[in-house]
Amino acid sequence: MDRDRASARLRVLLRHLSCRSAGTVIARHTSGVGSLASFHPQQFQYTRENNVLSLEQRKFYEENGFLVIKNLVSDADIQRFRNEFERICRGEVKPSGLSVMRDVTIPKSEYVPSEKMVFKIQDFQEDEELFRYCTLPEILKYVECFTGPNIMAMHMMLINKPPDSGKKTSRHPLHQDLHYFPFRPSNSIVCAWTAMEHTDRNNGCLAMLPGTHKGPLKPHDYPQWEGGVNSMFHGIQDYDKNNGRVHLVMEKGDTVFFHPLLIHGSGRNKSQGFRKSISCHFADANCHYIDTKGKSQENLENEFVSLAKKVYGFKEITLKDMWTFRGRVVKGQRINL
Repeated sequence: MDRDRASARLRVLLRHLSCRSAGTVIARHTSGVGSLASFHPQQFQYTRENNVLSLEQRKFYEENGFLVIKNLVSDADIQRFRNEFERICRGEVKPSGLSVMRDVTIPKSEYVPSEKMVFKIQDFQEDEELFRYCTLPEILKYVECFTGPNIMAMHMMLINKPPDSGKKTSRHPLHQDLHYFPFRPSNSIVCAWTAMEHTDRNNGCLAMLPGTHKGPLKPHDYPQWEGGVNSMFHGIQDYDKNNGRVHLVMEKGDTVFFHPLLIHGSGRNKSQGFRKSISCHFADANCHYIDTKGKSQENLENEFVSLAKKVYGFKEITLKDMWTFRGRVVKGQRINL
């Protein structure tokens, strides 16, 4: 894509989201159902036809690969998720299969059970309280627009981005989520990511490269950062520098839905507080597993399997086994995944 086309796309994007300044967008409420009578179904590749998304919303997602829905998750639910997260950090509850991760700059010798030591928990499918996020009707209502009626919750995280230690390790490199998933097709997968508090560039909001969901899955590897990089923070090096980066400014409860091929990341947290968000990747239960051998994801599979054997003591396990264990049906029926 040349510079003129990238600039034109960014102007359209900013006009749709009513941005304050170039490169920063403010989440606005989008609602209403537009008539699709004049639009042929084959023109839509990334959204399903139903009565939830308006024509404008569908076209926006098709072009950009993401869509923000304002004030979708209630304050009460977010407080419940926050309370459960704190209980997990203090060691009061220990859900089966849960991964608790600390920032690479925190030595093991300094680790004490507290919220300040944990930058992310994932795979909380066995925690009844946090897993509620993946079953919220207001979330699934929109998820179905991308996956269809048989919905699997495949990967869930609560991110507690810490104040940066000065080594910039709180950053998350630009990446595509599909890199982590051995199932396809990509157009039947979507992430729901909800801000648990005000999120902007100061505390490391999401940065999107609109339109990149139309491209291929790129090779990923650990970035060569001087201050180090957190486990599994793979990133891409090969991306179009002319593709305008958009930073999403969001309020508590705002939720962004985005395609797994969309290139995105987040900057370092320059504030003194922790920036929390909760998310889940959903997939159509009709999706199928693929063999990653000889493909760009093979390095990830080797790392995943090695870690699983070390942490859980497995003698033999595959990436497919791990995702089959993680997946939970949240609407309709379980089919392939």
